[in-house]
Amino acid sequence: MEPPRLPADLRGRQRPDRLFATVGAAVAAYRWVSRISGRRRPQVTEVDRNLRLVVERITVETEGVVSLRLARPDGEPLPAWRPGAHLDLVLPSGRVRQYSLCGDPDDRVAYRIAARRIPGGSGSAEVHGLIPGDLVTVRGPRNAFPFVAADSYLFIAGGIGITPILPMVHRAAAAGADWRLVYTGRTLDSMPFRTELATLPAGRIWLRPDTEYGMPAAGAELLEHAPAGATVYCCGPLPMITSVRLDLPGSPARAVHFERFSAPPIVDGKPFTIRLVRSGTTLPVPADRSALDVIREALPDVAYSCRQGFCRTCKVRVLAGAPDHRDSVLTGEERASDILICVSRAARGATLTLDL
Repeated sequence: MEPPRLPADLRGRQRPDRLFATVGAAVAAYRWVSRISGRRRPQVTEVDRNLRLVVERITVETEGVVSLRLARPDGEPLPAWRPGAHLDLVLPSGRVRQYSLCGDPDDRVAYRIAARRIPGGSGSAEVHGLIPGDLVTVRGPRNAFPFVAADSYLFIAGGIGITPILPMVHRAAAAGADWRLVYTGRTLDSMPFRTELATLPAGRIWLRPDTEYGMPAAGAELLEHAPAGATVYCCGPLPMITSVRLDLPGSPARAVHFERFSAPPIVDGKPFTIRLVRSGTTLPVPADRSALDVIREALPDVAYSCRQGFCRTCKVRVLAGAPDHRDSVLTGEERASDILICVSRAARGATLTLDL
């Protein structure tokens, strides 16, 4: 029997095409090398970001504010972090709250966080009830407020908003950048870490308590201290941040980065209805309120943390209805079944049925 003839190459010649033969040989060699090198690769070890830490020290920074020094019980180094990072603090009760890291990023032995006691706030009350030797779990560090390199900075902090700003100020000073800090608060005694700030050049820092000026500062007043072309980092109450953002175009600064400690304003909200299956409750959600706020009135223990749509603590399964997703973290697959009730909503007049 005559052997089969080879197909013609691209030019009609009765032999294999040389180009494709070369490509085929290269692919075969690559597959062989991949099999060999794959066996030699080290096994990938998943990093556990749930850290069990001990409260080493508690310091009263000012009236109503304490700082906590947290470390591993075995003294092993902690994961690295950069200015602007925060931790999810899982308290003994199971409550989760977020706190900015306000210590030295080069200190791998311990983390420092600070918490202001909020009247009626169960999470802050529990933090203030901790004592040295207590064990807590933290998740992170994570950074939603990254500090970027620049030639000049203006730092604006309001009250406990000094916590993420403090490591940035130290980093800018160490780098020799041109920087200024404007630090506001209700009263001078309510503003933590003033003693630590006193170690920095006084001419670069302006402490502005409202009681000495009669009113909170407007954004334009705060931005007057910006070096030409400065990058602004701002953290504090929402009205302060809003004022700074509105007045930025008329200032010497060129850009603003901000982090707020309260829920963002609801933009283009529409009223809708929520049905809670497990509790058998139907709740109307007004246009100017979040689903989380309304649900908490019926279920005070519902889990939440950041209220800004990125920490996932308030994720709830949707059993019926089409959500208007306004978060920044859920994947497409997750959005098919879940919702973050702190920021996401539904269409006007629609009903969302939740597994609560």
